[in-house]
Amino acid sequence: MSTAQPIKNLNELESLKNYYLTACPNPRNHLLIVTGINTALRISDILSLRWQDIYDFSAGRLKEHIFLTEQKTGKKSCIAVNLSLHKAFLFYLQNIAPPCPGDCVFPGKTAGIPLSRSQAFRIIKRAVAGLSLPGQISCHSLRKTFGYHAWASGANPTLLMIIFNHSSFSITRRYLGIEQDDKDKVFLDLNL
Repeated sequence: MSTAQPIKNLNELESLKNYYLTACPNPRNHLLIVTGINTALRISDILSLRWQDIYDFSAGRLKEHIFLTEQKTGKKSCIAVNLSLHKAFLFYLQNIAPPCPGDCVFPGKTAGIPLSRSQAFRIIKRAVAGLSLPGQISCHSLRKTFGYHAWASGANPTLLMIIFNHSSFSITRRYLGIEQDDKDKVFLDLNL
């Protein structure tokens, strides 16, 4: 079994984000990918989201944070909704029937039931194949992509370790796919 890899190339990442906007339009699938790369959530937590988790029905607007209890760890998470994710949620809302608080954000074919993990995997693999992206890219790649780009943009490694609920930074480092090229860039970019 191969290990999921983060998408490191920004052009490839942008193509993946836009695949279900332009090449094969599907607002739900677009939001699935955007949510994965902007929240660091596992696919099981993404698929379990309900509209009440992200939308304030009394105020008629998206919430600024997503609050949830992670399925794998049982830990509570609070995730800020950034501009990219906010735009994707608004686009999705404009293209679906008005949701109810308990509705699945990512519904499957059966009413009231969210997409399955295998269906989410097929959605991502279809986009990856359509774009001929290299590497082992799967649902977990979205989470790893968040971490890699957060790290590359200067996020505190300890914060990333906390976000991922890892017990040590060595686990986080392996998880992010930090390679020799990444280490070389640090040396080459710093000219004292």
